[in-house]
Amino acid sequence: MISLPPMEKNSLIFGIRAIIEAISSGKTIDKLFIQKGLHGDLFKELMSLIKRNNITFSYVPVEKLNRLTRNNHQGVVAHTSPIDFYDLEELVLRTIESGVTPLFLILDQLSDVRNFGAIIRTAECTGVHGIIIQKKGGAPVNADTIKTSAGAVFKIPICKVDHIKDAMFYLQGSGIQVIAATEKATDVIYNTDVSIPSAIIMGSEGKGISPSVLKLVDKQAKLPMHGDIASLNVSVACGVFLYEAIRQRNL
Repeated sequence: MISLPPMEKNSLIFGIRAIIEAISSGKTIDKLFIQKGLHGDLFKELMSLIKRNNITFSYVPVEKLNRLTRNNHQGVVAHTSPIDFYDLEELVLRTIESGVTPLFLILDQLSDVRNFGAIIRTAECTGVHGIIIQKKGGAPVNADTIKTSAGAVFKIPICKVDHIKDAMFYLQGSGIQVIAATEKATDVIYNTDVSIPSAIIMGSEGKGISPSVLKLVDKQAKLPMHGDIASLNVSVACGVFLYEAIRQRNL
């Protein structure tokens, strides 16, 4: 496994200046709440920084902020991520240089934190070299994620990228095939070669893999289904795909 960077505890920060400094220093902001009706030069500086870094935020009434902290929050409260995220290009390069056969996992807009945690746990158990998620729209790394992962979130590299498609292009350019786990596939995973450098994409709970992403993959694969229910929980399906990769690589 790739050596990990130091981890930081999940924390609540508040105050306009404090949050400006947190964003400027590279902290990952999971949630950002802003009181309705704020104004002033310092607030304008904060908003400019938020937009420049594509940080998602919500306008909320002051009562919500008062419930989060009794301190002088100045109308702004944020939750920072409990982990540091990896740079994708650096992680891929280090993985290839280590001499192993790369195995990555891409999560396309997965939204349920418990599914996310379960997938992280399975990925760590199967030796996945990194998990790739998009900055916007996916489940956060929070207390529920950590608990469901049984702490595996602290043991496996996770990369946050601006766009899943850009990450796919980089992986493919690095000699890593991208396989979509989708019921739309004509072939099953057991007939798909995942013994070579691979990245497996799992879609969201409701919509699956987005059509624009599906068009760019190298292969599509599905699981054989024999019951009346036509789909599995995404974390269960992910486990089957990953263990098939391990089975093939241990032949």
